[in-house]
Amino acid sequence: MYYLQEMASSKSLMNLLTFTFGSAIGFFVCYLLFSIILEEQVKIQPHILHNDPHGQHSADTDNNQLQGQMNFNADSGQHKDENKNIAEGLYQKVKILCWVMTGPQNLEKKAKHVKATWAQRCNKILFMSSEENKDFPTVGLETKEGRDQLYWKTIKAFQYVYDHYFDDADWFMKADDDTYVVLDNLRWLLSKYSPEQPIYFGRRFKPYVKQGYMSGGAGYVLSKEALKRFVAAFKTNKCSHSSSIEDLALGKCMEIINVEAGDSRDTSGKETFHPFVPEHHLIRGYLPKTFWYWNYNYYPAVEGPGCCSDLAVSFHYVDSVTMYHLEYLIYHLRPYGYLYRYNPDSAKNPEEQSKNEAPEGNQKLKQKIAEN
Repeated sequence: MYYLQEMASSKSLMNLLTFTFGSAIGFFVCYLLFSIILEEQVKIQPHILHNDPHGQHSADTDNNQLQGQMNFNADSGQHKDENKNIAEGLYQKVKILCWVMTGPQNLEKKAKHVKATWAQRCNKILFMSSEENKDFPTVGLETKEGRDQLYWKTIKAFQYVYDHYFDDADWFMKADDDTYVVLDNLRWLLSKYSPEQPIYFGRRFKPYVKQGYMSGGAGYVLSKEALKRFVAAFKTNKCSHSSSIEDLALGKCMEIINVEAGDSRDTSGKETFHPFVPEHHLIRGYLPKTFWYWNYNYYPAVEGPGCCSDLAVSFHYVDSVTMYHLEYLIYHLRPYGYLYRYNPDSAKNPEEQSKNEAPEGNQKLKQKIAEN
């Protein structure tokens, strides 16, 4: 009897050990499978949004980085008959110095693609980093890297620009190394203002500053007078490094020194500076209504196709691949049969403009077809 009890006890113990060992193996296998699945999901989501207006929203993944630059000007002969007189005239009339916020770790991943695309249309381009790189080249601001250093870098960058290039431009644009800027549209916007006016433009947010402030990611541009006042404010202690939140701190300083937060919307009231990539603004439902963005806009934000001006100036969180997508779509893709472009200055009513230009456009098109 005692022997049988021992046998039963040993069998129960063996069953318990077997169950425990099997459960541990099963748990470990499930853990590995879930880890692989989650890792793959992260890899296919290049744009990650967090509900923080000043947080990091996206980064280039290994799958979304380009190893080399692309030359989109190689096929410029395709556009040899294009009339660029207005754009070329504004290039001479509205001179813009662009400086790009970057760092040593982003020169190959991001900054070189900015350099290969939209930066070529600036009258002067500078890349600002924590340390100098003579080969790229970058200006060394002698700061540390990190989000808590952004306002220091911004202050020092504008001081450097003021000391070395103040007389070389009328307007001074700050952009990130993941921002795409359409300089020709920016010049159109700025052409209506004097650089001697104390004003700056960007995507206007409303919290914390009475007149609003400009989103750092979408980029912002200071007039000559605004730059002069900004640099002087730190010498007279009117402004100080009061916060590490770059765009908000700069906006507070601008209000103190009586630099106006300008309205950058186009003549139809649509926004031109955009804090995200196009699909985040264009696709309804992409940004949940609980997202901070809806409470931060100074002007009522529009969701869907009405979000964005045809004369858009900037988009943010643009990875290296999308940088070239935008370059192609904006400066190379052309619909066949259109001999004129939308001119917002010719008529306040788009329908009236269309009626006025249609007969002339049709006549030119018929003439073009007959010649071919």
